[in-house]
Amino acid sequence: MAVTTNKVVRLTFTTAGGKTFAITIPDPREDVDQAQAEAVMDTIIQKNVFLTPSGELIGKRDIKIVGTTINDLYDPPQA
Repeated sequence: MAVTTNKVVRLTFTTAGGKTFAITIPDPREDVDQAQAEAVMDTIIQKNVFLTPSGELIGKRDIKIVGTTINDLYDPPQA
């Protein structure tokens, strides 16, 4: 039984087909700010790195840093 904490950055883009596409990056630096995240998104869009089922990425939609805490209350006995 343990408590674990995880953090990710979720970059959400709009696609040419009008849908959204998200990239999740685990374990971000503590000092990541909005300008840095937007610069990464701009580079991804400009370089056309990803092609999604609904087309290429054409715009920035959202940036979130998401933290989760998991409290594992039960571990089955080891045989």
